Amino acid sequence: MEGRLRVNRDLSIPLDEIVVRASRSSGPGGQHANVTASRIEAIFDVCGSQALTETQRERLRSRYGPRVTAVAQDARSQARNRELALERLRERLERGLHVPRARHATKPTRGSKERRLESKRKLAQRKRDRRRPPQE
Repeated sequence: MEGRLRVNRDLSIPLDEIVVRASRSSGPGGQHANVTASRIEAIFDVCGSQALTETQRERLRSRYGPRVTAVAQDARSQARNRELALERLRERLERGLHVPRARHATKPTRGSKERRLESKRKLAQRKRDRRRPPQE
């Protein structure tokens, strides 16, 4: 296999690092008389990859384990299922390598503080109004 699987703008994986296996599909094309092996499973070995940096390898290993797999059996044709499996593998790798942005604590705005205090005053007044009037 020649070519590369483009995961994101910084990473592309050679297709020879991805093992593609075909087997009998349970979906479309798997139950007619001339049975075809149209189910495709794409397997990527995280630990054995030369395309990943050590931090990327560790991130994927912690999220998915030592292997990332994607399966496609939606279409009747093996070629289309291969495309779908590789696309699903690409999406899983992209999600697995995504680094969430750090959150920074912010202070409440002056208006939000005023609205909160005003709602507290209204609630307190409502509760005061519900009390029994004093007996005099």
